[in-house]
Amino acid sequence: MKAIWNNEVIAESNETIVVENNHYFPQNSIKPDFFKESSTHTTCPWKGIASYYTLEVSGMQNRDAAWYYPEPKAAAANIANHIAFWKGVKVTG
Repeated sequence: MKAIWNNEVIAESNETIVVENNHYFPQNSIKPDFFKESSTHTTCPWKGIASYYTLEVSGMQNRDAAWYYPEPKAAAANIANHIAFWKGVKVTG
């Protein structure tokens, strides 16, 4: 699977985990130069507290377009150290 935004591959892995129709990419499969920490946090009742990254590619930003669970609840332990995407990030096989 590849995650693509602004014509750039920002993550690539053959070992994504699909949860609620989102592909979660292993942390080591992202290209960290494109990821900037965000102060945004949201809460999922069964996964826990999500943190976000803003993507920066070729001078453009996509605010909070990637999210992850730094300390997922037990029900979501399988997505620890994984990152998912939205806001126009294309995930293709």
